[in-house]
Amino acid sequence: MHAVELLKKDLADVPAVVALAGNQRHFKQSVLTALRQQVIADDDASLTRFVGKDVDLQSVTDELRTISMWGDCRLVIIDEADDFVSKYRSGLEKYVEAPAKKSVLVLDVTTWPKTTRIAKQVAKTGWEVDCSPLKGVELTRWLNELATNTYLVKLDRDASALLVELVGEEPGLLDQELSKVAAYVGDRKRITLDDVRVLVGGWRTETTWAMTDAVRDDRLPDALAALDQLLVAGEAPQKLLGGISFVFRKLAYATELSRQEPFDQALKSAGVFPRDLGLAGRYLKRIGRVQAERIISAIITADAGMKGGSRLPERIQMERLLVQLAAIKDSGPQV
Repeated sequence: MHAVELLKKDLADVPAVVALAGNQRHFKQSVLTALRQQVIADDDASLTRFVGKDVDLQSVTDELRTISMWGDCRLVIIDEADDFVSKYRSGLEKYVEAPAKKSVLVLDVTTWPKTTRIAKQVAKTGWEVDCSPLKGVELTRWLNELATNTYLVKLDRDASALLVELVGEEPGLLDQELSKVAAYVGDRKRITLDDVRVLVGGWRTETTWAMTDAVRDDRLPDALAALDQLLVAGEAPQKLLGGISFVFRKLAYATELSRQEPFDQALKSAGVFPRDLGLAGRYLKRIGRVQAERIISAIITADAGMKGGSRLPERIQMERLLVQLAAIKDSGPQV
């Protein structure tokens, strides 16, 4: 099972061997913290950690079978255990068959091929915990559950989507930023899109959002003013292009989806934030389908131009893109 699912369960009966497989350190650390609390109640005297390349199997099994004078159980963790498992696979298979009764061995590995004998043994009598990264809906679900169960706040759907967009998919960083926003909202107990925009994104993100909103809402002078403010402040044009792309690619996708499903549903399916559905719909209806289908090509052209495909200054290229997105009209040949 994945670490996220394991951490929802009652860990009363921890098996003798636990394999933490994958490369997501935040999830591994969360599981290790839960195991320490359950097995040894954070008694450091009953905890031993080895680095796989620096220890042999005999030392590990001796430690597992040593009774602590301070507690009934021992927790032995092998960090970076891939080479250790490969080198001592036969001995580990024998240990899994007859493990120490009051000790728990944790193998922290990056890869854990399920076809090996030891993997099958652990799957049968121990825990095989998947600590791989979460993506898409699974990541958003985890973030929402973290907000509810750990920070006791409700995280709005569009707020969670923006949090992932701004912070990335690293759970440790997401947890850190979520904690900050949860403390910010306090007794309100609800995190909105605006909370994330203000607290996580800062004024640059807020201004970028104002720029894209102005393009969408047919306020091109406001959009160009916001662009000027950002560029003067030193914001990288490529980063600004990323923010523009994040918003308008969804609108382009909605245009394509509307061929198979109702227009309003297409906007939702494309991931347009709920609060922006009406405004996004009016934008697409204003510019029309033919011109809406040119959104992606405008973004791609701007991206290629700022990567060396155009001799125009980056500011001019960005201004050209905003003009194109505001009405999606031909602005002449690219230089």
